[in-house]
Amino acid sequence: MLCCRVMGLSKRVSSWSVEEVLEWMQGRVLLRLKDHHLELLGVEAEEQQQEILQDVLLLKVQEEVNELNDICSVG
Repeated sequence: MLCCRVMGLSKRVSSWSVEEVLEWMQGRVLLRLKDHHLELLGVEAEEQQQEILQDVLLLKVQEEVNELNDICSVG
């Protein structure tokens, strides 16, 4: 069950609820957000796009650090 512990879950993916699946998918979509996605969402100002993308980058870094910490604590 390493994959579940790495993702902060205590149960197998096969037993996730619909809500848990949606939450996981939304997080993954957010971490893959690009400027052209923001344009499609109506964020046209480049400055606003850059602010949002910087925040997303910080989330990505934090997520990577958390996953590394989880992996290290498992072993």
